Amino acid sequence: MTPAPAPPDISDRELDSLLDAVYRQYHYDFRSYAAASLKRRLVAALGHFQCPTLGALERQMRDDAGTFTELLRYLTVQVSDLFRDPEYFRALRETIVPYLQTYPSLKLWVAGCASGEEAYSLAILLHEEELLERTQIYATDINPESLRLAQDGVYAVDRFSKFSENYLAAGGKASLSDYYTARYGSALLDRRLKKAILFSDHSLATDSVFAEVQLVSCRNVLIYFDRQLQERAVGLLHEALCRRGFLGLGSKETLRFSLHAPAFREVVPEHRIYQKL
Repeated sequence: MTPAPAPPDISDRELDSLLDAVYRQYHYDFRSYAAASLKRRLVAALGHFQCPTLGALERQMRDDAGTFTELLRYLTVQVSDLFRDPEYFRALRETIVPYLQTYPSLKLWVAGCASGEEAYSLAILLHEEELLERTQIYATDINPESLRLAQDGVYAVDRFSKFSENYLAAGGKASLSDYYTARYGSALLDRRLKKAILFSDHSLATDSVFAEVQLVSCRNVLIYFDRQLQERAVGLLHEALCRRGFLGLGSKETLRFSLHAPAFREVVPEHRIYQKL
């Protein structure tokens, strides 16, 4: 058997050239994203586009906007589930919801919402805690295709076995099937949930704060940024939070070494939930 060819090496110079071209031509800024993670995903992109080098892919992208639209799937991370990391949602339900119940109205921000699963998970949780009717959830991402999928609220029905396990482990009070209608291999989430969520484009790398919120959930996003962009993003999240508002991060993320750490206290350290001082 002929061994499979080794994956191509991507140099820093090639990566910088591609990201500069993306920024100049399409106004998406990935230049401060973690290089090692981007390189891994771009190796997969080279195989998908059947390009021998990143330079060849850059030339194709310059000439064809459709290539860039497809390339965005590799430049952004779109991995999520309903109630992913159920212990995080259980901690929100048990520890943070009692604080949120003291507000007459609520605004929440899911930063880096991908295809919407986390935003819908929060909507279900808030519905069960009788808070959804007075809540506006802002769910943002930089990938327009992901936002379209999120807005539709339609997911493959075979994913719902795992989603249901997560929901129950997160402290769900009913059955997840109460929140969707299954048909022809797909599941459509309830309109009550959609009504509370505004999906829109927003970049933590280039955009500014758009609202004051009581809770920001920004999970598994910072790990893809370099240190400088992490500091910018956390500063933005801090600015968006009201006094004593809450910030939730991913299980592999922390504020411990951030310049903004003194502005927060740990509320549920094991699940990376912080409160603005």
